[in-house]
Amino acid sequence: MSTEKIAITIDKSQIQKLDALVMRGVFPNRSKAIQAAVADKLAGLGQSRLALACSLLEASEEQKIADEIFANEPSAEW
Repeated sequence: MSTEKIAITIDKSQIQKLDALVMRGVFPNRSKAIQAAVADKLAGLGQSRLALACSLLEASEEQKIADEIFANEPSAEW
């Protein structure tokens, strides 16, 4: 993974919490902790966008899409 150095400004109390996590060994350093936090936030936003898009579907349209997806699936026999 290619990385790029940036400068950010963070509230002092958040830095203290971040440093405590580093001191406890949760993260090897501040940079890795911030990278993990950004990755988690971006992943969550992606899921939120998907949930929003799904909520905008009408039930009949959602059923049509599901039927198309599962049309080629072998039926499960229990």
